[in-house]
Amino acid sequence: MSKLCVEPRVAVAVLDEMLMPYISAGRVTVLREHVPVAAATEGDRITEVVVESTRTGERTTLTAPLIVDATELGDLLELAGVEHVIGAESQAETGEPYAAPVADPRDQQAITWCFPLEYRPGEEHVIDRPASYDHWKTHVDPFWPGPQLSWEKIDIHTMKGRTNRIFEGDMDAVGLPDLWHFRRIRARTQFDPALISTDITLVNWPNIDYWEAPLLGEGADRELALRRCKELSLSYLHWMQTEAPRHDGGHGYPGLRLRPDLTGTGDGLAKTAYIRESRRIRARFTVLEQHIAVVDRPEGAGAERFADSVGVGHYNIDLHPSTAGVNYVNLEVYPFQIPLGALIPVRMRNLLPANKNIGTTHITNGAYRLHPVEWSIGEAVGALAALCLAGRTEPHAVADSAELTADLQRLLTGTLGVPVAWPEDIAVTRPSQARKGPTPVYALPERRV
Repeated sequence: MSKLCVEPRVAVAVLDEMLMPYISAGRVTVLREHVPVAAATEGDRITEVVVESTRTGERTTLTAPLIVDATELGDLLELAGVEHVIGAESQAETGEPYAAPVADPRDQQAITWCFPLEYRPGEEHVIDRPASYDHWKTHVDPFWPGPQLSWEKIDIHTMKGRTNRIFEGDMDAVGLPDLWHFRRIRARTQFDPALISTDITLVNWPNIDYWEAPLLGEGADRELALRRCKELSLSYLHWMQTEAPRHDGGHGYPGLRLRPDLTGTGDGLAKTAYIRESRRIRARFTVLEQHIAVVDRPEGAGAERFADSVGVGHYNIDLHPSTAGVNYVNLEVYPFQIPLGALIPVRMRNLLPANKNIGTTHITNGAYRLHPVEWSIGEAVGALAALCLAGRTEPHAVADSAELTADLQRLLTGTLGVPVAWPEDIAVTRPSQARKGPTPVYALPERRV
């Protein structure tokens, strides 16, 4: 949903090119399509991790002085017995005004099975009607303005129902970008029209958020939830192709076409679901709502400054509807920092979290889970691992030493060019005042009591 959008295979090609010199030199080994299935520990250390090929079932045992968990769901945390949190903490535990009154492990953000879509007017590309189509077409959740197979959604700025439109001119104009241009990943206007005459958009829209059941925790059936999530996406596509109201009074866009060649999958959907919330480590330091939310900070103070900052980020606390039936929570935040303490497990000495599995809460995960912030976390973890290996030390020792923490910050800012603080004029400015154009109005949800 930004101006930096590309086809998935283009991004993969760029990453492969960056890695190739190290792969050629034998310094990096890439095991594609492998998942962790077991881990062994001795005391407070992971001694080995077993990964399995999803194609052949062959298992490989990995050993290393430091292990980084970059899985989408924090799978190593469970496999290695690392202390972690699932779902929502209680208000009594965190003191966060928007935290749940009672801790709820099932309060996990919706997941989404995305897919790239091309539009070829006049052509017929209608997919088969999914088995659960009628369920998604008729079922209405209490917090949603209608069935998910519709153009209706919740407006996070007003928390009221709003009608989307897929193309310019479709439905009622609402002053916001239409869905097609919202996450367009290929624009025909940037190419020779004799070669490319169509756009491609990425469907990651509110109506395909799956919130019926969680992926994690006691009693969760991950495979069932993933299957249902995929069926919802395919049902929405079938609805758009056959029954969706058009602005000209007709119904359906049969020319909407899946592009399995872009995803490398048989069904044309993404290889995996988009996960917004994973297991989170019990960390030496946990980032709270009070550290970053504008509504909880003194006027003009900006977000909390952390002396051990190893990165920056800026995105609203954006919680999608959850598997516990909680609607959107959207809180404006100041540009924030990533504290080193949030990357350090309370006990495990040689494990580092590398994305949305760091020491945040269910609330602040809504801001730290965004991809640019995850990338910044990954850069910090990579630098920390390199520093530890070069100095024959460990992450806890770096966090315990102001001198070593400063060395890490210099490595990030000097050698790697990674900022660990925002410029003062940005850090202390209300985000809405710093934006150009109309100031958005956020209708905050009622504070829970």
